[in-house]
Amino acid sequence: MIRKAGLFFAMIAWLIAAVDCHAQYVATHHVRDAVRNDQAPPVGRLPESRVMQLDIVLALRDPAGLKAFLEEIYDPNSGIYHQFLTPKEFTERFGPSQADYDAVLRFAKENGLAVVGGSRDGMEVQVRGTVGAVEHAFHVTMGTYRHPDENRIFYSPDREPTTTLPFELWHISGLDNYSIPHPLYVKKSDYEFAAAAHGFNKPQAPRATTGSGPSASFLGSDMRAAYYGTGSLTGTGQNLGLLEYYGTDLADLNTYYANVQQTNHVPITLLSTDGTSTSCLASQGCDDTEQTLDMTQALGMAPGLASLTMYVGSSDTAIISAMTTHSPLPTTIGCSWGWTPADPSTLDPYFQKMSAQGQNFFAASGDSSTWSRRNEAWPADDDYVVSVGGTDLTTASAAGPWKSETAWSYSGGGISPDRIVIPSWQKLSGVINSSNRGSKTYRNGPDVSANANFTFYVCADQTTCTANEYGGTSFAAPMWAGYIALVNQQRAANGKGTLGFINPAIYPIGVSSSYGSDFHDITSGTSGSYSAVKGYDLVTGWGSPNSGLLGALAAQ
Repeated sequence: MIRKAGLFFAMIAWLIAAVDCHAQYVATHHVRDAVRNDQAPPVGRLPESRVMQLDIVLALRDPAGLKAFLEEIYDPNSGIYHQFLTPKEFTERFGPSQADYDAVLRFAKENGLAVVGGSRDGMEVQVRGTVGAVEHAFHVTMGTYRHPDENRIFYSPDREPTTTLPFELWHISGLDNYSIPHPLYVKKSDYEFAAAAHGFNKPQAPRATTGSGPSASFLGSDMRAAYYGTGSLTGTGQNLGLLEYYGTDLADLNTYYANVQQTNHVPITLLSTDGTSTSCLASQGCDDTEQTLDMTQALGMAPGLASLTMYVGSSDTAIISAMTTHSPLPTTIGCSWGWTPADPSTLDPYFQKMSAQGQNFFAASGDSSTWSRRNEAWPADDDYVVSVGGTDLTTASAAGPWKSETAWSYSGGGISPDRIVIPSWQKLSGVINSSNRGSKTYRNGPDVSANANFTFYVCADQTTCTANEYGGTSFAAPMWAGYIALVNQQRAANGKGTLGFINPAIYPIGVSSSYGSDFHDITSGTSGSYSAVKGYDLVTGWGSPNSGLLGALAAQ
């Protein structure tokens, strides 16, 4: 009898093990630390009938092979230097197989989830279904919790999701709303109030005494004059993308151009990547300040673009997936939003895909000084994006050339709070030193910078336009996206393809003899724990574009 009982329990254990063997965990993390560590008190459960929209992301087929490929195409001594892939070529070489993609489609439908978007080239399947269906499909319980830092309730799974698929998924976006994406522009009056209330340093006084906008404020065209000059390049033939979590009202952009007596000639497309509305009206409680200023800075730098597309969505993976597959493909992209993913590696397959396809992703480094766990840097500290810091710019005259520049006192920068390993281009001799106090272990930021002080002219929300009120690294990121459109136009004229990810190119320039003619080296000013110093620093990176940079990058 004892022997039979032993055999029975052994059989039960075998059956449990067999079930576990077939349960596939998703590769990335989904449960927030606050939930895992009991820092967020549980409140209840999401109603089973509530409808959720998720983005199921498939894993790369050959991640090791992709990393090796990226090393080759960015090595000037390689036989495939700058031989970038098309989205279709990327899928066939590194993306999910058709069989795996079809299996995810079947899995969704079999579990009561309606397929509402996505593509194999985008490595994603967008689905919609009830909480009950989501819990059943991914073996989780969707709970509600009190946010430890914000006065609100958020939802989250109670455990890491698993599936019955015969292979591992990469990520499932939309399972929590712990981090709400926020625009990275700042308002001077808000900072002045915070400074008075909490004893912070007051914002630097606006120094836009030479802008060509109202009250001598800076326009996007002033940034072009300062950082590029009076040349003929306008971004002709180039396609630029902007990442946005809300739509816009193009009437605000038209007001801006009418008020400054300029005309926009670039066709603008508002593209919803996951069904999110592309409209944004103040009367409906939507603020399009960030969206409008992103356009004015990108268009001001590159007024002859072939197209500007605003990729609007509610999910980071849905937005960036679209940016890697859309036709025409945006080869230079600006991102002026910040958020904190449950797993900092979530977007790595897409950022790596962008690099393989010759695309550049510029991310604002933030406006709260030194990066930290509480002052999140994402996505600017990812090693496959270009992190853009802030400066305080003075020009020689209205719509005139660059005169001087210091570090902006709120420029985000520092050592990666996400512990992202230092990339090869930051390991070059002379980059990290005792003067800039950077890390030789983790990724440092920013990489480059541009004007971010409270010196701009802004029109938004169908209300009165403002001068010298808004600033932030959110102005600097789309500026750089526009600048690289000029570089790619010159490369096309030289018979070359797009430049691709610029960090492997600019760091060697930074430690070369041409650095002083290619960059404005910002050597004065402090932001948080770091100061601008000679060469690379953790406030302004290598600095802003100087006259020689465009030619240097066009010749790469």
